[in-house]
Amino acid sequence: MTKKNLLIVSLLFVSIAYSQEKWTLKKCVEYALENNISIKQNALNISLSERDVAITQGNFLPSINASSSGGINSGLSPDRSGVLKNTTNFNGRFNLSVNGTIFNGFRNLNSYKQAQLGIEASKLDLEKAQNDVSLFVVNGYLNILFAKENLAVARVQAEISKKQVEAASQRYEAGITAKGDLLNSQSTAANDQQNVIARENTLTIALLNLAQLLQISSVGFDVENMEVNTPSGLLLYETSDVVYEKALTNQPQIKSAELGIQNADLNIELSKGAFLPSLSYNINSGTSYFNQLNNLFPGQNNEYFFKQVLVDRVTYGMSVSLNIPIFNRFQTKNNVAKSYINRELSLLNLDNQKLQLQQTIEQAFADAKAAAKTFEAATISLKAQREAFKNAQESYNLGASTLFDFDLVRTRLVSAESALIRAKYDFVFKTKVLQFYYGNLNLD
Repeated sequence: MTKKNLLIVSLLFVSIAYSQEKWTLKKCVEYALENNISIKQNALNISLSERDVAITQGNFLPSINASSSGGINSGLSPDRSGVLKNTTNFNGRFNLSVNGTIFNGFRNLNSYKQAQLGIEASKLDLEKAQNDVSLFVVNGYLNILFAKENLAVARVQAEISKKQVEAASQRYEAGITAKGDLLNSQSTAANDQQNVIARENTLTIALLNLAQLLQISSVGFDVENMEVNTPSGLLLYETSDVVYEKALTNQPQIKSAELGIQNADLNIELSKGAFLPSLSYNINSGTSYFNQLNNLFPGQNNEYFFKQVLVDRVTYGMSVSLNIPIFNRFQTKNNVAKSYINRELSLLNLDNQKLQLQQTIEQAFADAKAAAKTFEAATISLKAQREAFKNAQESYNLGASTLFDFDLVRTRLVSAESALIRAKYDFVFKTKVLQFYYGNLNLD
C-alpha cells in the first residue's frame, strides 16, 4: 500500500470513529459556539471596533508630512552684471511639516470614548449571537430525542401488531374467527409499519437539522439520550419576576440598550463641541536647491548642493490657528437638537427592550408551569392506559373481546405515549429557556 493510500485509509477511519461518537448536549453547544460562522463574524466585529479605538487615539497625535518638488525652467535670466542671457536652471524644494490640534471642543476625547463603547457593544452583539445559537442547538437536540422516543413507541406498536397478526392467523386457521379479523390485523400492522418509516424519516431530518446547525456532516451523526425525570415545583422559579430581575443584569440586549444611551450622551457632547473655538498649530521647515545647468556665470559651479540644502537655504516656521464659529446656517444648533432626540429614542429603546424581555419571560414562565402540569397529567394518563391495554390484550387473547375493541384501547395507549413524550420535551425546553434567562443554563 502506498503512503498516499495509507493516509487516505487512516483519515477515513478517523472520520468514521469521529462520526460514530455520540454527541452530548454540552458538546453540541460548545462546538457550535466555537465554529458557527455568525459567531465568528461577530468576533471579527470586535477586532474592527478595536481598530476604531486605535484610530481615535491617533487623533491626539500630530501628523508629520514631508514633501518635495523640483522643476527646470529655461529662458532669459540676469547674470551678475544684470545682463539678461538664456539659461537653463533647476530649482528643488524640500519641506517637512508637523500639524496638530490643541483644542477642538473635546471632540477627539468624546470620539475616543465612543469608540470604546463600540468595543463593548460588539462584545454584547457577540454574546447575543452565542445565546441565540445555544438555544437553537438545545431545541434541535431535544427535537432529536423527541423523534427517537416517538420512533421507539412506533416500533413497539409495530411489533405488537405483528404478534396480533400471528395470533389472528392462528385463530382464523382454527376456525375461531372470521377472515375479516385477520385482514383487519394485517391492515393495522401495515399502517404501524408505515408509521415506523415516517418516524424514522422524522428522526433523520432532526439529526440533519442539528448537524447543519453545527456545520458538520450528518453521516453517522447521533446524540446521547438525556434522562428527564418527573418535574416538580423545585424545578421552577418562584415567580417570573425573579427571573426577570436577574435577566435585567445578564441579558446582552439590555446592556446594549444601556450602552446606546451612553453613546447618545457622547453624541450630544460631540455636537455641542462645534459651538466652541478650535485651536491648531503648524510647525514647518524647508530648504531648496538651485543649479544653473549650462553654467553660464564665470566662476560659478554646481558643487554646493549640501551647502545650499543644509545651510544657505534652510527656513523654519511656526504658526497657530484659531477658528471661532460665529454663524454656520444653524447647522450646529440643529445637530445638537437631533442628538437630544436620538437620546430620547435610546431611552425608549431601553424601555422597549425591558418590556419585551419581561413579556417573553412571563410567557416562558407560564408555558413552563403549564408544561409541568401537562407532563404530570400525561404520566398519570399513560399509567392508566397501560393497565387498560394489558387488560384488553388478555381479554382479546381469551376471545372475550373483539379486535375492534382491542384496537380502540391500543390507539388510546399510543396517543397517551405520544402525549407524554411531547409533554416531556416541551417541559424540558421551556425549563431550559427559563434557565437561560436566569443566567444558569444547564447543559448536562
